[in-house]
Amino acid sequence: MTAEALPAELRRAIVQIARTPRLLVACDYDGTLAPITANPDEARPRPESVFALRSLAGLHETTTAVISGRALRDLATLSRLPAEVHLVGSHGSEFDIGFVHELDPEARRLHRRLEQELERITEGVPGASLEAKPASIAVHVRRAERDAAHRILQEVHNGPSTWEGVSTTDGKEVVELSVVQTDKGNALDTLRHQVGATAAMFLGDDVTDEKAFARLTGPDLGVKVGDGESLAQYRVADTVDVATILAFLLEERRNWLYGEQSPPIERLTMLACERSVALLTPDAKLTWLCHPGPDAPAVFADLLGGPAAGHFTINPHRNGLPLGQRYLPNTMTVETRWSRLLVTDYLEPESPPHRTDLVRVISGEATASVVFAPRPEFGGVPVRLLQEEDGLRVLGTSEPFVLRAPGVQWEITSDGLHDTATALVQPTPDAPVVLELRCGTTDLGPHELPELDRRARAGAHWSKWATSLKLPSVEPELVTRSALTLRGLVDAETGGIMAAATTSLPEEIGGVRNWDYRYCWVRDGAMTARELVELGSIEEAEGFLRWLHGVLSTLAGPERLHPLYTLSGTQLGAEAVIDSLPGYKGSRPVRVGNLANHQVQLDVFGPVVELVVTLAEARGELRDEDWQMVRAMAEAVKRRWAEPDHGIWEERHIPRHRVYSRVMCWVTIDRAIKLAEVYHREVPAGWPELRDEIAHDVLTNGWNDEVRAYTTAYDGTDLDAASLFVGLAGLLDPQDERFQSTVTAIEAELRSGSTVYRYRRDDGLPGDEGGFHLCAAWMIEAYLLTGRRTEAEELFEQLVDAAGPTGLLPEQYDPIAERSLGNHPQAYSHIGLIRCARLLSQ
Repeated sequence: MTAEALPAELRRAIVQIARTPRLLVACDYDGTLAPITANPDEARPRPESVFALRSLAGLHETTTAVISGRALRDLATLSRLPAEVHLVGSHGSEFDIGFVHELDPEARRLHRRLEQELERITEGVPGASLEAKPASIAVHVRRAERDAAHRILQEVHNGPSTWEGVSTTDGKEVVELSVVQTDKGNALDTLRHQVGATAAMFLGDDVTDEKAFARLTGPDLGVKVGDGESLAQYRVADTVDVATILAFLLEERRNWLYGEQSPPIERLTMLACERSVALLTPDAKLTWLCHPGPDAPAVFADLLGGPAAGHFTINPHRNGLPLGQRYLPNTMTVETRWSRLLVTDYLEPESPPHRTDLVRVISGEATASVVFAPRPEFGGVPVRLLQEEDGLRVLGTSEPFVLRAPGVQWEITSDGLHDTATALVQPTPDAPVVLELRCGTTDLGPHELPELDRRARAGAHWSKWATSLKLPSVEPELVTRSALTLRGLVDAETGGIMAAATTSLPEEIGGVRNWDYRYCWVRDGAMTARELVELGSIEEAEGFLRWLHGVLSTLAGPERLHPLYTLSGTQLGAEAVIDSLPGYKGSRPVRVGNLANHQVQLDVFGPVVELVVTLAEARGELRDEDWQMVRAMAEAVKRRWAEPDHGIWEERHIPRHRVYSRVMCWVTIDRAIKLAEVYHREVPAGWPELRDEIAHDVLTNGWNDEVRAYTTAYDGTDLDAASLFVGLAGLLDPQDERFQSTVTAIEAELRSGSTVYRYRRDDGLPGDEGGFHLCAAWMIEAYLLTGRRTEAEELFEQLVDAAGPTGLLPEQYDPIAERSLGNHPQAYSHIGLIRCARLLSQ
């Protein structure tokens, strides 16, 4: 029997419960896992059900159990179920073999008295038998003559069932008397509590199973096997159906947890419109899009939850693998090509501020299959799709969404919570099919411009900017793509700059190091803007400084700066977990928000002041408001530089006196003094002395004779790639033996082939992480400063090789498994690539 033979409503309910964060699957044995037999000792479970239960138990946050009226010892012997499946015997009075020892003396005396009385009642009746269990005794009359069976049951109910301390459970031609107060409902609740289940599924056929069905509420699911009245929501015929249900549940939960096929992170391609971003898989599935901004809840979260979390897919109807995917040169327009089909995607940069408009053009000769499955609020909002003449309207959301698709005939289906629209479309050489997703409007009408004109306008928006850049001679095309990626992470309206386009792409597959990077870190934003200024574009830097001035205007002073803010410059809400999403390749939790918001990071002033220096050089002047900010930041450093902090890596341990943070405090004062000297501003009293004091402090306390290097912090021997900034920032002459020794020590401990790790110490979090592309870039710069150009060129080539087919880099790389990790695309990684290309070109 296949899953399609199950009732449609039951299939939908199974799909829904398969997506609960922590699932408990429990069932009865006789009549559910195993067919009813004349001889109970011959009841064997169906192998398909055993396999499904075992496989379910092997999945993340999934527990399986069999709750039977049989004695636990007999249940284990007869069922031969694997150890992964929990066994509960005697209607819940036996959770382990040693339960009998937990009976108090009075209960044991009652148990012996019961046994004696029941032996008397059944004595001499052929076919009647007793089954003694550690805390109960069952009277079986299935094989007894009908009148005798009726007499025995009546005598039991009128006699020992009425005794104080005895609990009676009636089944099919069996009655069980227990000396403890238990039933299958209690057993189910006990299991649920033990594993913290967010939903439970129970299958059973007997009247004793009704007590379990009675405990099911909310998202729980009950399935009755066979005839008879029941509290269960659904009913199937027999144990064959049970095997089918368990197999279907296994398939759905496995797909939900681990994704049917999660594309490698570096192969995801970003669309951008300077107000929002979206990600495409290599086969043109829209796998990630948030609205009303890139740090808002996702409308399509397939990337972190599989198809059930929302996607917008276009591919050939007759299968076929894509031949390739590329950006049109110098644009953010993406083409995905099959042998007779081409899908062109772009976000419109000219849309109104509150809108996100995605245009998808299907051209070629092959019939294309389209699936439109929006799931706003990370799939937490039920949606309905209404077909109108010119497209689809999404109903039930706080933000309006429409899909303009004139002439397309949709088939709309529902899984009980969400609608999905599918269609087959046939482009022709003269008439491509144009689909327009419009977020933030109810307008389904035609656009004022033809699609070809809008595509040209979108391309020109990016190419005009890209062709104005001053590119290095090394890897100019990849540098252009990196620059376009950085600009795509800029919110042109607010000036805020995202650290990365995504949340919760894992630093370890299956691990918990999954963070939300869709916000504006003061440090990252300043570094991004500065690198674009170095390429000849100052607009992003001016926008970022406007954003930062706006943030500072709400504070008593720069020392009150948080490490990060929303793109609009407001405080973040609390970090939270989206329990309903299983994460990329099962990497949970999926997080929104970021706890680093509340940390102390004293290094943030350095990159901001360096940005001001670089921008002033490019503009030929230092603006008064920027100088006032630099002065305020220098004064903040003066007050706080000697404090411990959480550092650039935002470790969730206690603060330390970190070398990198102290170096950046020195950079703040040093660059502020140089700004004053170049642009004829007064140097406040005490700044030169403070610069020397911080330098002396770092050079003296940061050095560790044992490891012959500048370490992470003053209190240990552990190394950190960020400590390379002792030389990279100019505090220490790169030719100084101490810097050369530090480079060698960090190389030996933290470099692994093509990448460099941040550190190797215990940071208070479970699991591991990959090497950081940004740290590899720092090592390349350190090699150049110490005269090791050949090694710098080799490592740079490896960094370039780590980029995906469309030139994008995520945060990290695992040199062992040879795969990318972390949020994508990551500003840090592209900053590092651009800087290294510029340095290698000099």
